[in-house]
Amino acid sequence: MVSFQSAIRTCFKKYVQFTGRAPRSEFWWWVLFLLIVMIAAHLIDNFVIAPTLGLPTGSVQDGAPLSSILNIAFFLPNLAVAVRRLHDINRSGFWLLIAFIPILGGLLLLYWFVQPSFHGKTKY
Repeated sequence: MVSFQSAIRTCFKKYVQFTGRAPRSEFWWWVLFLLIVMIAAHLIDNFVIAPTLGLPTGSVQDGAPLSSILNIAFFLPNLAVAVRRLHDINRSGFWLLIAFIPILGGLLLLYWFVQPSFHGKTKY
């Protein structure tokens, strides 16, 4: 099992590496890290940056520059770890495109992401 710190370090080290495998623990520690960072960014945007820009406190209209920047910065490593996670269960990274199917696609991906690792050599 991968620790929280090593999972985050690995995801940043493999920022755009779409080959290889990501164990379940690495993927879910990364998801937890993103959740914590994005909640903090939204709080800062809503209660510090928005009032500084003259918007009402808690306003999300054009007052979320930090969250937007972090979303852009974390897009590729998030995509890469998801592809590596799919490779770990012996699925192609192209299966991420199923997320474009409303509700069903996200549920299927969630099901695959919680599956245990495929033992043995994978195709990817």
